[in-house]
Amino acid sequence: MTDVIFFDLDGTLVDHRSAVMETIGQIVSAAPDATAAPEELVAAWWTLEGRHMREYLAGQCSFAEHHRRRARAFMPLLGEPVPEDPDLLDAWIAERYLTAFERSWRSYPDVRPCLEALKGLPRGPRLAVLTNGDPGQQRAKLARFGLLEYFEAVLTPAELGAAKPAAYAAACRWMRTDPARAVNVGDMLDSDVHAAALAGLTGIWLDRGIDFVTGGPSPAADGTVLRVERLTDLPGHLS
Repeated sequence: MTDVIFFDLDGTLVDHRSAVMETIGQIVSAAPDATAAPEELVAAWWTLEGRHMREYLAGQCSFAEHHRRRARAFMPLLGEPVPEDPDLLDAWIAERYLTAFERSWRSYPDVRPCLEALKGLPRGPRLAVLTNGDPGQQRAKLARFGLLEYFEAVLTPAELGAAKPAAYAAACRWMRTDPARAVNVGDMLDSDVHAAALAGLTGIWLDRGIDFVTGGPSPAADGTVLRVERLTDLPGHLS
């Protein structure tokens, strides 16, 4: 019987990719001296986000510094000078990026119905969020949509001391459960499903029809992968 379900957040509960694309599109459209076409600049930001997020998760920089590194690399593409003062970089990030980014957050419509269905199950599983994101920002997303109340814990590298995939074992210890009784649900086939399975959990792939990284079609998966197209299908896959 499933004791705990871990949910990924970005791409699973909240549409992170669309929020980023919308925000950067606004920034680029307001940059008259940009050095490339809008679609190229949006793609460049997305690439930089992935690079500097990996540096943050590897412990090479703070969350604030990972934002600064991204801004330092991106501002020249907008034709803007890069300030040396970190406080001025922080101000640029807050005013030009984070304010619009937070306005662009959207929760997927299948999230609350899924959580309500799980909540209503007799002897239903405990629920937790397991995310590689910043704890303050991730909790703010859940609070925005009234989702915090459904989860016993919101677990990030700050709490666990590790990011996914190493975080799976730590998350199970945190929740005092055996990996064999835990399920991880997420939109990333490798990091949310295959890596969870290697750690002893059951990985369930939420295939929303789009690859989170490339924006193209979903990757191919063999027939052994547990797959749902909507979170509302999840309760039927639990044992």
